[in-house]
Amino acid sequence: MNKPAHKLRYELLTIGDELLLGLTANGHLAFIGSQLGARGIELRRNVTVTDDAEDIAGQFRESWARSDVVLTTGGLGPTCDDRTREAIAGVLGQKLVFDPEIERHILDRFALFGRKMTPNNLKQAHRFEHGSVLPNGNGTAPGLWVEQDGKVLCMMPGPPNELQPMFTEQVLPRLAALGLVLEREAYVQLRTAGIGESMLETKLQPVFDRHGSGLGIAFCAHSGHVDCRLSSPGGELGLDEIAGIAEECVRLLGEDFVTRGDDSLAKVCADLLRAQDKRVAVAETATGGLLANAFTDICGASKFFSGGCVCYSNDSKMQLLDVPECLLMQHGAVSPEAAVAMATGAAEKLGADYALAITGFAGPCGGPNENPVGTIFVALHAPHGVWSRKLSYPGPRTTVKQRAVNASLDWLRRELVRAQNGATVPTKRQGVMQ
Repeated sequence: MNKPAHKLRYELLTIGDELLLGLTANGHLAFIGSQLGARGIELRRNVTVTDDAEDIAGQFRESWARSDVVLTTGGLGPTCDDRTREAIAGVLGQKLVFDPEIERHILDRFALFGRKMTPNNLKQAHRFEHGSVLPNGNGTAPGLWVEQDGKVLCMMPGPPNELQPMFTEQVLPRLAALGLVLEREAYVQLRTAGIGESMLETKLQPVFDRHGSGLGIAFCAHSGHVDCRLSSPGGELGLDEIAGIAEECVRLLGEDFVTRGDDSLAKVCADLLRAQDKRVAVAETATGGLLANAFTDICGASKFFSGGCVCYSNDSKMQLLDVPECLLMQHGAVSPEAAVAMATGAAEKLGADYALAITGFAGPCGGPNENPVGTIFVALHAPHGVWSRKLSYPGPRTTVKQRAVNASLDWLRRELVRAQNGATVPTKRQGVMQ
């Protein structure tokens, strides 16, 4: 292929009845699309296809005819509804051959878990006669790779824990070696928090105006943060120039800037806590452990995370966090006073320098007139004081919970950044201060 990478046509076929029935979310599109986008490739089309062999063959024939690279996910397993391998082999006119190396891998995989392999698993030990295999370190079905007719076909298993490492560790390097993706990321991503998409653009517009039409700008709003990607679609700007523009944006953003790249708010907080040799604890009601989970998703969490308490009843707040009964009787469990007491109790009981507490009405039931559903109180305990904030997040229960977690993490992040920079005066907050 002599085309530049950004001119190549990539199509993705996601295969499986479970995707069309809504039993499984199509996370493959989001993952593969973002991975390719980072390497300068815009995925041109994604089609989700049933497990029917004729449907798979028909759609693959169409995609293969007009694309440079076709990626498929799903349908490589051992059962009768896994038909992708056979259907595509027919379109390509290739034979499927039995590979003893794949058989050994499958046998070893079953032995690892102390299970007996059933004969139908050997269906996965077939590969294209004129193709190669992508070893699967997390499952039994290997990926398959074919270069034919001046095109590339890459077939991957459906389970995300198998597909994602295969794609990043094997598929992308192969594509890069063939010049089908860029060797390094094609853009610089700035992650921000505490600022909306429209305000972010307004704040950065002076920088964008100075660098003209050669600068590519894209915004993507998520729950709790907004990303801004800077690139040069036409190639007028080099990556070093784009990085310099990104630095200008970082200076303008101040504390609203979170990180370059994809690190989560929890990961950024974790890195700041480690750097300052500090620990954090959490106390939760409305979020039911989501905040603690955000920290424990990070490898090595025990180095910075002391622990957490999920306290829904008043008794549990009193017994586990030493929240005074009189305070709960006077102000209620959903109040700034209760949030402050929970954060203080978490810090003291769990021996942490910082503590976050969340209490509120996540809905759809509960919430008096003065504190309707979506009312959340967040508290932060720090070495120099403890404060609370009142937040209002109308919406579905899951959305309210996630937004409360994100707001808490961002508050902690800002305090840690200020501490790192030597600031001792707390930021301006609404609510109770002790």
